Amino acid sequence: MTASTSYHMTPDEFRTVGYAVIDWIAEYQARVATLPVLSQVQPGEIRAMLPDAAPSQGELFSDILADIDRIILPGVTHWQSPNFFAYFPANTSGPAILGELLSAGLGVQGMLWITSPACTELETHVMDWLVDMLALPQKFKSSAAGGGVIQDSASSAALCALLAARERASQFAINRTGGAGQLTAYATAQTHSSIEKAMMVAGMGRERLRLIDVDAAYAMRPDALTAQIAQDRAAGFTPAFVCASIGTTSSNAIDPLPAIGEICRREHVWLHVDAAMAGTAALCPEFRWMHAGLELADSYCFNPHKWMFTNFDCDAFFVADRKALIDTLSILPEYLRNEATKSGAVIDYRDWQISLGRRFRALKLWFVIRHYGVEGLQYHVREHVRLAQEFAGWVRASQTFEMAAPAPLNLVCFRHVGGDAVNQQIMDRLNASGDLYLTHTRLDGKLTLRLVVGQTHTRAEHVRAAWERIQAEATQVTDQLPRVENMGQ
Repeated sequence: MTASTSYHMTPDEFRTVGYAVIDWIAEYQARVATLPVLSQVQPGEIRAMLPDAAPSQGELFSDILADIDRIILPGVTHWQSPNFFAYFPANTSGPAILGELLSAGLGVQGMLWITSPACTELETHVMDWLVDMLALPQKFKSSAAGGGVIQDSASSAALCALLAARERASQFAINRTGGAGQLTAYATAQTHSSIEKAMMVAGMGRERLRLIDVDAAYAMRPDALTAQIAQDRAAGFTPAFVCASIGTTSSNAIDPLPAIGEICRREHVWLHVDAAMAGTAALCPEFRWMHAGLELADSYCFNPHKWMFTNFDCDAFFVADRKALIDTLSILPEYLRNEATKSGAVIDYRDWQISLGRRFRALKLWFVIRHYGVEGLQYHVREHVRLAQEFAGWVRASQTFEMAAPAPLNLVCFRHVGGDAVNQQIMDRLNASGDLYLTHTRLDGKLTLRLVVGQTHTRAEHVRAAWERIQAEATQVTDQLPRVENMGQ
């Protein structure tokens, strides 16, 4: 603690301890592969190491940093481990960390253009860069009627899109008088659960979300969507919103956008496309087939914080008609009025999101794009897809494992032929070992293992080691089955 009566950290003190924190992070990155991927602590174990009361006097920063190793690190599941194959990744990288640090140091609250013009204008420009980098429809650029904004997550993007769809379908009556009337929305059971939550938050109701049947590849069936919309209209409902997915969480299924988009255009229904994980793949021209039909969408999002080495939170959300979004979310109390806003010549991103306040997220994304360049980002996407496809090839060639779904990109869904209990034991043993981390889903009612290759530092040796460990644990589990059965007799 400083001897100064101000209690603040002086610039010199900040410099000294800041170097120490950077050193700690650098060392962490160097050794993270040696740490158990899934935290091994038990519930309540971390809190038990914390004092009952806050300190009455400030402590030395060296003591605080020491407690990161003693208390915090054991309770961390290491998303930055190259052996992290679970969920979808939440990646970071050196330039992203430094961009986040600079954002924190500036302490910007970028709710309005006037509260930090650079915060707004850099974000607008970087989002326009992404349109070109991913070859998205030009209507999503700020120079057209649409534009992009950084949300915290795809969940927030979905909620904003749903609210805009709700207001467009009701001629903005719901914002004025409340109630959601007879509005309906459409997605599949494979669609992310954030859509169901958005229905709850938007006041439209979970029962008004129609889950559309999927085909053998777990993608939405356009004929089933058409039939459900017709049925709802006949029953007096007003279809308002469809969410199509490019790369679902469970299986990486890719919904047929051209057919879905034509249905939405014909029915005057808002089409939102969620490409949270898979969207980054469109950096590479050979994967842009998945965006066919995107020109028919009203909104689109993907997460640079998943596969584009930009640490959480950073969702890129685009709309074709920014006026619809702004008219849905804009409120202008007197204390926010200013000449720049009044002129109409600037963007105020507080009108593009749920909350008023916003961080300078564009800095870290800008740092990442400038550090890697499009070429560097493409290199890593291609390598991750190559490794995942190699893993899928091993599964297909196996006598004891089988593919559970197509693997178009970097997610492999597979399972042991021995059934749910065997797969559960394999996953539990692997995760308890700390050597790697897998998660599961259910496809066709069967427990299915998921392996995602997308962590920043995952290389061929990590994927090969994962497959060897999976096979070894499978052998251990199946070798024990007869003894387990005999014990029960």
